[in-house]
Amino acid sequence: MSQLFSPLAIGRLQLANRIVVAPMCQYSAVDGTPGDWHLIHLGQLALSGAGLLILEATAVTAEGRITPGDLGLYSDANEASLARVFAALRAQSPVALAMQIGHAGRKGSSRAPWDGGAQIRSDEPGGWPTLAPSALPHASGEEAPLALDKAGLARLREAFAATARRAARLGLDGLEIHAAHGYLLHQFLSPLANQRADEYGGSLENRMRFPLEVFDVVRAAFPAERPVWARVSATDWVDGGWDLESTLALAQALKERGCAAIHVSSGGISPLQAIRLGPGYQLPFAQRVKAEVGLPTIAVGLITEAEQAEAIIANGEADAVALARAMLYDPHWPWHAAAKLGAQVVAPRQYWRSQPREFKNLFKDAHFGQR
Repeated sequence: MSQLFSPLAIGRLQLANRIVVAPMCQYSAVDGTPGDWHLIHLGQLALSGAGLLILEATAVTAEGRITPGDLGLYSDANEASLARVFAALRAQSPVALAMQIGHAGRKGSSRAPWDGGAQIRSDEPGGWPTLAPSALPHASGEEAPLALDKAGLARLREAFAATARRAARLGLDGLEIHAAHGYLLHQFLSPLANQRADEYGGSLENRMRFPLEVFDVVRAAFPAERPVWARVSATDWVDGGWDLESTLALAQALKERGCAAIHVSSGGISPLQAIRLGPGYQLPFAQRVKAEVGLPTIAVGLITEAEQAEAIIANGEADAVALARAMLYDPHWPWHAAAKLGAQVVAPRQYWRSQPREFKNLFKDAHFGQR
């Protein structure tokens, strides 16, 4: 029996299998509000056969967007359009739906990747002043962010809580707090970005303080029966930066606060990062978190082959695997993985005739009561 296609519980949320569609920004919203592209894009991924679909990084404030085209959940217009998208997904797919919420910090006000990804300065059309723990730019030559004061921290805590309440009204099954990839909460964690002299900077305990406060307010604002977890960067890949030992301390503190899982990625805080790429290159980080903290762990990063994903689960290296670009390239990746591994996967009946003759029992009906 395939371990990749065995059920998994994240808190009280029951997943049909251990394949996760990782959050992937589309840079296609208007003032944070999704349109038809999101309906088509997410509809395709909802029919993939994965157990969990995590929506792209969703900003809790307008200035928290990475680009002007980023998705947000900070206004009634954002919420109303997302309600339309979710209603369509719920009607057609049993996939569990979660959302990644976050704030870009000093990496905000940027151009979309296909426009080069460079910073849009605050005095340029479409740009805005960015915020961070300290007034340190992400890269040389960029405009420095504004250092958050106590009032700014309080405003952002409430913004995270307000977004969590909106997400609850939308009926999301879970929330992932984005504390990775060099965005605001990661900026507080990393000594490369956080040079504060108050209780939010300096020691590891102090640098973890604001991200943990954000987790607490999100957990309190989201229904207790639905899980909240975090995505983290296990290392900055820069000497003197955030590292795996610090990640283990953060994961343990999150566990004590009711965090349901840890999604383990890496990097993003500095253009000086030296990442050693290779298949499953971040897997050892997830393995350490799983072994030493004991939370369900999601591994991500160059996991592209069905046999590779199966081995990760079968060997106990992680509890689930997340795919991003591989899923964009092959939106039916779970179907093909199930065929290779001798498993079954949920697929809409309209597509059953696509089943190759040698796989007579590859597809099964959707069970909409799985959550």
